[in-house]
Amino acid sequence: MSPSTILDPPGESRSAPMAPQAARALPPRRAIVAGPAVAAFTVLVALVATAAVGVSLRDPGGVTARRLATVLLMTLVIAAADLLVRALRRSAGAWPSRAALAAVRRERWPLRRGLAVAGALLAFYATYLGYRNLKSIVPLVRPGDLFDAQLGDADRILFLGHDPAALLHDLWGIGAATELFSFVYMLFFFFIPLTLGAALVLLPDLRQGFFFVTAMALNWVLGAGSYLLLPALGPIYVDPGAFAGFPDSAATRLQSTLLEQRQAFLSDPEGTAQSIGAFASLHTSIFFTAALAAHLLGLGRLVKAVAWVLFALTVGATIHLGWHYVVDDLAGMAIAVLALAGACALCGYDPRRAARRGTA
Repeated sequence: MSPSTILDPPGESRSAPMAPQAARALPPRRAIVAGPAVAAFTVLVALVATAAVGVSLRDPGGVTARRLATVLLMTLVIAAADLLVRALRRSAGAWPSRAALAAVRRERWPLRRGLAVAGALLAFYATYLGYRNLKSIVPLVRPGDLFDAQLGDADRILFLGHDPAALLHDLWGIGAATELFSFVYMLFFFFIPLTLGAALVLLPDLRQGFFFVTAMALNWVLGAGSYLLLPALGPIYVDPGAFAGFPDSAATRLQSTLLEQRQAFLSDPEGTAQSIGAFASLHTSIFFTAALAAHLLGLGRLVKAVAWVLFALTVGATIHLGWHYVVDDLAGMAIAVLALAGACALCGYDPRRAARRGTA
């Protein structure tokens, strides 16, 4: 199975290679500039906000730089695999010659396409840099403001007086379930670069890739606004006793690290960054964005099924591990819908028109 096969909707031809002119085509200018425009806006807002509280815009620990390097490397690997598969198809089962590989590379990756894709990834992580700084300064912008009590009360209203995390703990225990949900929660950091690279390399229309990347970036913008709207820590930090006895896992270690970083930030805001913010859940919004995008892009059934399973497991992980309230997850789903709508508008992408083109 080729890397592009799982992306194809049922019934679509998978054998004919893409025409060279289609492979070379760039999307309309508005789709190309959408991501950089979102990045410029986010970084500008972050610059103003950090200056207002006396903190410099920065990348503590080089987190953004490392994640950018990861996505660039992953995209190159996906592009190389795609190139190899396409060259193999043209070589009738024989190992492709250097000339065949070079021909496919010229068709698939002219310089302007490579620059456009690299620019989209740079813009995405510039947006993330702005988001990370905005999230970090929430305690300085709204000192002492926390809405955990109200969010917790809303959860208990939704669940008829019961705490949803306690219900999950009673349902499946805290042993193996914690290990599973920890794995799912940490998968977020691999899922983002993987899907960004796959969208920009494997989708048949590059505009679809730019649409997806822009939608994912808008999650950061809307998420930063939600943290400022209703600052909150999350159940694990407000009531750690409710999560006592959990086995050690990557997620529980991350929770401890983030608490230490928040305490260090409050003592010296220039020394580090803090990344605790419950409302809304960006884990939920990212996975919900991907699941909805799988339908808007007309992807294959397997991709859609995997996306929905990951979304469901992520919601479970946020509650079970105490990262978020259920209300945070609902807000994350709303952010995903807004992000996709915003990306459609910015990129000029109409899923209905794209579907008609695909079935013409």
